Amino acid sequence: MGVSNSDALMSLSPAIGLFASMATVLLGGIRASSLLFQGLLWDVARSPIGFFERTPIGNLLNRFSKETDIVDVDIPDKLRSLLMYAFGLLEVGLVVTVTTPLAVVAILPLLLLYAMFQSLYVASSCQLRRLESARYSCVCSHVAETFQGGPVVRAFRVQGSFVAQNDAHVDESQRVSFPRLVADRWLAANLELVGNGLVFVAALCAVLSKTHLSPGLVGFSVSAALQVTQTLQWAVRSWTDLESSIVSVERLKDYAQTPKEAPWKPLSCAAHPPWPRRGQIEFRDFGLRYRPELPLAVRGVSFKIHAGEKVGIVGRTGAGKSSLAGGLLRLVEAAEGGIWIDGVPIAQVGLHTLRSRITIIPQDPILFPGSLRMNLDMLQEHTDEAIWEVLEMVQLRAAVASLPGQLQFECADQGNNLSVGQKQLLCLARALLRKTQILILDEATAAVDPGTERQMQAALGSWFAQCTVLLIAHRLRSVLDCAR
Repeated sequence: MGVSNSDALMSLSPAIGLFASMATVLLGGIRASSLLFQGLLWDVARSPIGFFERTPIGNLLNRFSKETDIVDVDIPDKLRSLLMYAFGLLEVGLVVTVTTPLAVVAILPLLLLYAMFQSLYVASSCQLRRLESARYSCVCSHVAETFQGGPVVRAFRVQGSFVAQNDAHVDESQRVSFPRLVADRWLAANLELVGNGLVFVAALCAVLSKTHLSPGLVGFSVSAALQVTQTLQWAVRSWTDLESSIVSVERLKDYAQTPKEAPWKPLSCAAHPPWPRRGQIEFRDFGLRYRPELPLAVRGVSFKIHAGEKVGIVGRTGAGKSSLAGGLLRLVEAAEGGIWIDGVPIAQVGLHTLRSRITIIPQDPILFPGSLRMNLDMLQEHTDEAIWEVLEMVQLRAAVASLPGQLQFECADQGNNLSVGQKQLLCLARALLRKTQILILDEATAAVDPGTERQMQAALGSWFAQCTVLLIAHRLRSVLDCAR
């Protein structure tokens, strides 16, 4: 017996519709989560330094891990379940109301009870979810700090104290998670109770209508009511879970409201290539503060650095030496006065242009996980020959040549598989590759031995002879070669 094309299409249409609906929800969820994650990453990357000083690392880890996972996985899955149960509920509800119309009178109050339980649960569950996320951020912060300070913890033999602190944070996190689980059970019990009431009403209405209903329709109505109970319970559960998970979207969007740095590439820029041609720097009554409620960290600074001059800035800890470097890079915006480079106020220069024209070697050398070559030439602008040349200049050629893979040697996180002196010399080599007109050394030799310091001074003297150099130090002997 043959099957017509229309019959085959009718048979396949439910499967096609189910596949299309699932694909739409899942692909839409991936698209939405990608946009949210990109927005979060952009908001965090464009935040000023003050944001990272006042935001615990655990908050950032939580949003980039757990909250992002909920948006990626849980929300699309719960939305798919909600749509599936909602359409199933509509289908079965039509069957019950058509076979036993009298049941509609009793079903409406039960639906109101469902709505009441759902609203009560969501009101508490969302708040508990926020508290749970906040407590989980404390756990993430403590774990991150423990990993970062692991050598110090082991050196002082205080592992037990840190384990106890971690246990306390985990207990506090679970103390908040437990009420949410209790709320889940409360909702399940009440939905089960109302669902049983719905089955009872359907059976009672079927018995009362037995005069004009066949036994088959009565059985079909009660069977459908059993399905309604289960479907309605899961529909309400999916809806409440979805509303609770939306808290993660709210937390991902939190950082969109935080203050941001100046435009990366403004429409109009006061500096035009090849700025800065000379490297003259002038501070005019410059002052800055790190937060609006704090006093000025630097006040009324006025001086001029001539093009190609090497100037030393010496002072005690906390005197504001590094604040001048931060102001020059606009890591912190000026609260009063301003800075001019080659006659151009840096407040009118885009951050990308400004920071790409200034090189800084910090006191704590920064290396990223990846190859040695990537750390030296992140934008891949130089040849291997140029990289070997600067390594020769900082006297690291032999050391790098002896490493496995040489330039492809994999640096650990923070460069922990290299010595402090090697990391500082690699940062110097990175600066030599860039060779900008302005160089800032922010106590770059404070943590290295005298031999490494002499290597750095020799390389700077030959390579940056025509550049403007700001040498920030707390030892007078470090600035003896400076012009003033």
